[in-house]
Amino acid sequence: MTSTAASTQLHQDFPFGTVEPEYVLSEALDPDPASVFTNVSDADRAYWDRARAFVQDEVLPVIAGYWERAEYPLHLLKRLGELDLLRDGIDVDGFPAMSKMAAGLVNMEISRGDGSVGTIIAVQGGLALRSVAECGSDEQRARWLGPLSRGEDYGAFALTEPTHGSDSVALETTATAVEGGFLLNGEKKWIGNGSIGGVTVVWARGEGGAVHGYLVPQDSPGYVATTIEGKASLRAIWQAHIRLENVFVPAANVLPGARTFKDAGRVLLATRLGVAWSAVGHATACYETAVQYAAQRQQFGRPLAASQIIQERLARMHSELATMQLMVAQMTRLDEEGVLTPVQASLAKYTCTRTARGIASNARDLLGGNGILLQNRIARHLADIEAIHTYEGTETVQALIIGRSITGISAFA
Repeated sequence: MTSTAASTQLHQDFPFGTVEPEYVLSEALDPDPASVFTNVSDADRAYWDRARAFVQDEVLPVIAGYWERAEYPLHLLKRLGELDLLRDGIDVDGFPAMSKMAAGLVNMEISRGDGSVGTIIAVQGGLALRSVAECGSDEQRARWLGPLSRGEDYGAFALTEPTHGSDSVALETTATAVEGGFLLNGEKKWIGNGSIGGVTVVWARGEGGAVHGYLVPQDSPGYVATTIEGKASLRAIWQAHIRLENVFVPAANVLPGARTFKDAGRVLLATRLGVAWSAVGHATACYETAVQYAAQRQQFGRPLAASQIIQERLARMHSELATMQLMVAQMTRLDEEGVLTPVQASLAKYTCTRTARGIASNARDLLGGNGILLQNRIARHLADIEAIHTYEGTETVQALIIGRSITGISAFA
């Protein structure tokens, strides 16, 4: 037998490898273990369905590439506006009513698709739009609410500073009164949408040390924004490091309802619950991927799903997901009744982001080596959960808020 023939026979008897199937892992499974969403109203479900179609048809087919290249898919921001998915439950003239439950479901669904796209809603709607809606003048609302809601203009929210993250009360950016307005000086960091054009809501200290809000067009002289590079999380949305060097803000751009740090805190309180909903979306994506992979992946002559340990893992994720869903649904009902407390909002974020972390880690491990591939979803969500676990108040800050309510003792300092 020739060497070629021997090689051919050897390959037939002992194949060098097999072709791995292409796993289908992005089907929406709608896990609802406790029937939390069974009685969602038709109006709320319409928003949810529209978000679902957007995720399945427009986000999932392209987002892994944008995430890997750290490119901002601005066309998806515009589509969110066109589909009326940017408002985060805020009432805007000319737009239909959007309940807080609808806003939560949209946050959940979009984050199920991708964390960067979910953060677009958090920044554009939850922070920038809400600041103008709750703290702006009639003229400011007329100018900005419609364009921001439709995605025609971009919005950012600049509170965090390079040396004041969790300690945002100590912000050092200043606003000095001059003829016709104010001069802003200082630096901000981690500002989503802060370098893409549009308007930034800048929080700065005015006379007497009070914290005020200012609407600053990003093309203002002295506004220098640098996109932060090298991120391992939320790579498909840009955050900026901003320097403000004698940026002139006319008096007409001062938010009249943003006169103290409590006003900034009021905006952050509303978005904190939105982050909890986003965590549910991330966890749902990881759970769905794990369930579908377990059914399709063959090991030891049977699907992974036939193994006891795999079923235990899936049951644990199922249980944890139900806990998160119950938490956000109940807190949203309280919010709709106007009785949600800051401590309850902190509890929702604290519980949901840390639980989502556990689900993502469990799902990543279940997929083995395939769990680190971007095409298989979980790696992106695992990384992105790290960001939502930190922004809008770290786990430690939420724990201190909750702990103070339990003990009556402040341990912040």
